Amino acid sequence: MAMWTRFETFLFLAIIVAWVAAYYLFNLEWLKIPWTPLALIGTAVAFVIGFQNNAAYGRIWEARKIWGGIVNTSRTFGMFTQDMLSNEYATTPMPQEQLEQEIRTLTYRHIGWMTALRHAMRVVKPWETSFSHKTNQEWDLRPPERNSTLDEDLKPYLSPSDLEYVLNKDNKQTAILYRQSHHLRTLKEKGIIWEFSFLELEGILQELFTLQGKSERIKNFPYPRQFATLNHYFMWLFVLFLPLALVPQFAEIGREYTETYPLISDLFVWFSIPFYVAVAWIFHTMERIGRTGENPFEGTSNDVPISTIARGIEIDLRQNLGEPKDEIPAQFPAHYDIQF
Repeated sequence: MAMWTRFETFLFLAIIVAWVAAYYLFNLEWLKIPWTPLALIGTAVAFVIGFQNNAAYGRIWEARKIWGGIVNTSRTFGMFTQDMLSNEYATTPMPQEQLEQEIRTLTYRHIGWMTALRHAMRVVKPWETSFSHKTNQEWDLRPPERNSTLDEDLKPYLSPSDLEYVLNKDNKQTAILYRQSHHLRTLKEKGIIWEFSFLELEGILQELFTLQGKSERIKNFPYPRQFATLNHYFMWLFVLFLPLALVPQFAEIGREYTETYPLISDLFVWFSIPFYVAVAWIFHTMERIGRTGENPFEGTSNDVPISTIARGIEIDLRQNLGEPKDEIPAQFPAHYDIQF
């Protein structure tokens, strides 16, 4: 946390040192404001920051629940495809190898859907600014989607015809689910999927559409900017006005020791520096935590690790298909103990 906010901490230190030096060297005792209006500003800022943090946490928690639902629904879909595709009701029985290939195609297409969805969630929006912060740039904290293209990531999971169909659509994750539904209908018409099983699988796709829509809603509708922007400005207004009340207060306390401790009395005003830095750091850090939590899919260190979640589902599904472990991609690595 100290490393994450060190640039702002140095700025606060420079601000208060400049104020104290000017007050001490140029005898600016007249340059002060009473505590009452500043306390009102501080109370308002604390209230708005608390509201922002609660709202940001709600967005993060909802996003995590959505992707938790994707985990459960994906595992259910993988189980249903393996158990519901059979020759029991087929008009023309399908060879076992071809049946397994159909299961594999459906499973891989689902992995392609997750891949398209996580890429869509990583698209940069104008209101997403946390990723460009100097600390993220300094540590090169970036999600896997920023190191590859969607076309490259989809190729292992979709057939050439599916890939061409999907890439020509604006909402590629929706196009994949449409393709999935058309494939299931074809299998139902061949009797490979029983009609009741077809309805169950279509229900799974409906649930995936619901979860996708919820995830897109969080991504495409930001935390109201009138709250986020004004909160940021209010915080800085409070931080910049705070020395006008804090420094004179410490100078006044120091004068009480003029007779007993003259040296301490003369230098006591400098003790306002650590107190100011601590108060400013707390207000700024709480505001920044709320700001970074507004967009849980942006791809910063505090966001929902949708890439890790999606890759974990892929590993589960492909292992249950019976694929060797050396053919299954490894989990995305963590950077500085941060999952993406």
